[in-house]
Order: sequence, then structure tokens, then C-alpha cells
Amino acid sequence: MAARSADSHNQALAGYPDEALRRRVDEPPNRTGRSAFERDRARVLHAASLRRLAAKTQVVGPETDDFVRNRLTHSLEVGQVAREVGKAVGCDPDLVETAALAHDLGHPPYGHNGERALDETCQEAGGFEGNAQTLRILTRLEAKTADAHGRSVGLNLTRATVDACIKYPWQRGEAAVPVIRHADGEVSTVRKFGVYDDDEPVFTWVRAGVDGPRRSIEAQVMDFADDVAYSVHDVEDGVVAGSIELARLDDVGQRAAVFSVVRDWYLPDRDNQQLGEALRRLRASPLWPTGGFDGSRRSLAGLKQLTSGLIGRFSEATRQATREAFGPGPLTRHRADLVVPRDTQDEVAVLKGVAAHYVMRADTRVALLDRQRQVLADLVGALTDRAPEALEPPLAGDWLQATDDAARLRVVVDQVASLTDVSAATWHRRLTLVP
Repeated sequence: MAARSADSHNQALAGYPDEALRRRVDEPPNRTGRSAFERDRARVLHAASLRRLAAKTQVVGPETDDFVRNRLTHSLEVGQVAREVGKAVGCDPDLVETAALAHDLGHPPYGHNGERALDETCQEAGGFEGNAQTLRILTRLEAKTADAHGRSVGLNLTRATVDACIKYPWQRGEAAVPVIRHADGEVSTVRKFGVYDDDEPVFTWVRAGVDGPRRSIEAQVMDFADDVAYSVHDVEDGVVAGSIELARLDDVGQRAAVFSVVRDWYLPDRDNQQLGEALRRLRASPLWPTGGFDGSRRSLAGLKQLTSGLIGRFSEATRQATREAFGPGPLTRHRADLVVPRDTQDEVAVLKGVAAHYVMRADTRVALLDRQRQVLADLVGALTDRAPEALEPPLAGDWLQATDDAARLRVVVDQVASLTDVSAATWHRRLTLVP
């Protein structure tokens, strides 16, 4: 039975009643003076699954350049944006930062491409989804606390924090049919959902008292911060790497190609005129570069000023719209929604489209994506044949306790998903004898 958090007497958290501060397993009183959400943040920061993000692909693989962002640096930047936006609209800043730090914990090697590969290999076990994997890590796989029966409850975070980490609060069968396309042009088959069937009990506990699939405002802040961070930073990384030349957007054909990607991946209902207006507004900023990028400190500084300005632009527009809709005071849990203006949505999507067209859909990258998916499919097959001996000890124990083939396959996928880009390649060479 869920117990009342021992933190709740230490510090009153405006807008967060005792039910929001409960943990699944009772803990000794907190004597440090930290709030429940400060403790949650510390647990995620110290988690092994967060450290592994340093060697997982964001857009460009982490082994290719010391400058480009990886999943860890991206998560830290999302945390900063989320903290500022959350604080401005009345959420607890530690809570929204924790959700942002945790939002990519479930990503497998090779980013969304790896997510696609694992989903294809484990259909009989209920598919794979990075956000559902995040819930599994936070509440089961990351070792911190066990219940009275010795079963892991993961980091034993508060109800409000786990809820803030759930981007898609529904199961796979309730997920919408995908409408976007992959980098290779194929229509996506990866459904977006937040919980696997065998994690439904903890999901039910987290969502107690919530009617329907409504996300908490903290989860909405996390999702918005993620969009803002990677829309801006992926373009920055692409410019520095030489993959993106912003001056190419002067060409009408190049703009049309970018807008086509925006519709394929992000906003299928927008036309070229609407997206063109969004790009025009972005390029009208005095911070938008007027010359080419030459790698000098002056160019780097100008690019940094652009990214900072865009983040501030998107965040302030959303803060203002949300406050206009819901007024002053704390906006927490399921009492309000984040309001992202349509113009902001379009501008963010156009930036994401620029990165997607020039980096993620590049012909040279498509061949690499095929190879990455094959590596993960091979690993699932090899580990299925060699389990439990080939699994790491905690997952070998899970495999031995699994009651059917689907549950055992889920454990194998847990193992593969936990690997970094580099360790996936190393395991593949070792288990498949591929030089």
C-alpha cells in the first residue's frame, strides 16, 4: 500500500497536497531540510541511467565530435529551460527540472532510430516506446528502493514527479496511429504511449484521481522545453558541423523541401504559406545570422546569441499566453494547461524541420540508420538465444523470474535499451562475432 511521503512535513509546497507527495514505499523522515521534489531531483541526477545518456545519440552520434550534443547534455539543457518556464507559470521548479532531466532516460542506443528497431523486434511483447521505458526505469529498473516483498520500486519518486515524467499517459492500445515518416521515407509504425502492460499497476497508482489521458501541466512544461531545446540546439549543432547553411533558405526550393519535412514529421496540417510566415518571423530577428558561419569566435558568439534569443522568445510567448489564460498564482498538476501560441508552435516546428531536412534526412545518414537498426535487431536475437547468462546480473534475475516468452523478451529489450551507442557496437561484435 502506498505510504505518505515523510517529506511532506518538512516543507509546504504550494499547490501540491499530500497525495502528490506520496511515495510508493514509506521512507525515514528527511532531516536535511530538502523538499520532496529536491530529493527527487537528486535521485535522478545520481541515477546510472542518466549517466549513460552521455554516450547516446542526440542527432549526431556522440563519438563523431566533441562539440555536438548528446542525450545527457540535451537533457541538462532541457532541464534549464523547463525550470525557468515552470517557475514562471507557477510550477515547482525542482519538479519540472527533474521531469526534464528524466525525459530521455528510456531512449535506447541510436536515439529514435533505435526506438524504431526495438519496437519492430518486440511486437509480441507489446512493442517498445522510449517514454514507456522511462517509466519502467524510474519505477522498476533503476536500483534504489525495494518494497516489503523485496521487489524493486526504482527510485521511489513522489507521485507528482513520476506523473510529470509521463509524456503520453495511456497504454499502447489507446495510442493514435502514427502519421509521420521516418528519415528513410517510410511511414512510422511506432505508436506513442507511456506505459507497458506489465507496468500498469504503478501507472494506475501514479494517475490516481486523474480522469482520462490529460497530462499534468508539469509534463506539458517538460515536453515544451524538450521541443524548444532541440529545435534550437539541433540547428546550432548542424551549423557548426557544416551540415546546415542558413543562407540556403533564401532558395524557394530549399524552403519547400524543409516545409515538406515539417508536415511529414511535426505539423501535417500546415501549408507552405503558414510555415513561410513562421520562417519570415524567425529571419526578421536582429539575431538571425546575415553571413556564413566560418568557425570564428565571432561566428560562434553570434550563433549562441541566436539560440539564447530564440529560447527566450519561445518561453516568454508561452509564459504570457498561459498567464493570460489562467491568471496569477501556482499552476500545478491537473489544474491548468500550458498554452503554447500557434505562432510559437509553427516557429519551433520550422527549426526542427531545418535540422531534420539537412541532417537527419541526409542520404549518407540513411545508410547509417539501416546499419544501426540491424545491430539492435541482431542483439535482441543473440541475447534471446543466450539469456540469462549473457545478461547483466539484475536483468538475468528478471529473466529467471519471467513467467512467459513475452516477459522474457521484454527483459532482453530492457538490456539492449540500456546500452550506449558504443557498448551496443561492442556487445554486437562480441555476441555475433562480427569484426
